[in-house]
Amino acid sequence: MPYYGEPSSSEAPYIYRSQAKSGTCSFYAYATVYVIKKNKRVTLAIKAVQQQNTLVAIITYLLALIEPLKLKIERLYLDREFFCVPVIRWLQALDIPFEMPVIIRGKHGGTRQLIRGRRSYKTTYTLNSDKYGSVTFHVWIICTYKNGKRRAHGREFFIYAVYKVQLSLHLIHDDYRLRFGIESSYRMKNQCRIKTTIKNPIIRLLFVALAFLIINIWIYLVWHYLSRLKRSSRQVLSHLFTLKQMLEFLRQAVDRNYGVACEVCLPSG
Repeated sequence: MPYYGEPSSSEAPYIYRSQAKSGTCSFYAYATVYVIKKNKRVTLAIKAVQQQNTLVAIITYLLALIEPLKLKIERLYLDREFFCVPVIRWLQALDIPFEMPVIIRGKHGGTRQLIRGRRSYKTTYTLNSDKYGSVTFHVWIICTYKNGKRRAHGREFFIYAVYKVQLSLHLIHDDYRLRFGIESSYRMKNQCRIKTTIKNPIIRLLFVALAFLIINIWIYLVWHYLSRLKRSSRQVLSHLFTLKQMLEFLRQAVDRNYGVACEVCLPSG
């Protein structure tokens, strides 16, 4: 989320520098763990990202938060920002199955050399870093055809770094698309988040966490009270009780408990 102005000493560690957006290069940044279980999708943990946090430290912290739940990670979906030597090496050392997009670099060499031919295929690739050394891993290259999608034609390639994923080559692209549900959770979070001009990073983290908590409660209510079994599958009737409607219910409850300001009084004299 965009940050404007000069940060104080307490705010500075939580300001994340990135590409310019919304008129600033400074942001409050958050990392979350999102689980998909039998089509239920909930956010389990959140971390405010600090300047000194490495990508490995962020993942370690989040996985430690959910460790008491004793979840078995079938596949860990990671954003392309995590594509680097330390993260891949660390996940391999922990023996955690994962999928993540490969960043395409180079004009002819690098990962761009993997884009060739007319068929999907598997191979291995060694990623090198001057600072962190190198790591070798499996890459799955998916070749698809645009077929007029967005008025475009021709071949399109998707490259994934893969470790111990029990899927066929042709399913990996559609499987990774499940990760985009976390993007939807961020958009929903923006509907629920308390808007504030307060710059205190602790309070802002609280407001973001509350937003995700409200979404989780909504998902629970929909699945338990607005769903039914139909032909061995569960039909979820979320359109009968949307997130926007739940937020309106909450607003009405706050109005009843705390009252509504209906007039403005000028000071005497």
